[in-house]
Amino acid sequence: MLALAAALLFVLALIFQLAGVAVGSIVTVTTLALAGLLALALHLAGVGAGWSLKK
Repeated sequence: MLALAAALLFVLALIFQLAGVAVGSIVTVTTLALAGLLALALHLAGVGAGWSLKK
């Protein structure tokens, strides 16, 4: 799930970059790219993977 969120953030960052759009001073291409990298890192770390040690 986090990989899909990362892909969506990267696509939004690409569209914003190509269109030259910035939504305020907080949401920029860099912010979206960093959020995508964070989601990708969490996905690779196994967060939200659905694995559990409980039986």
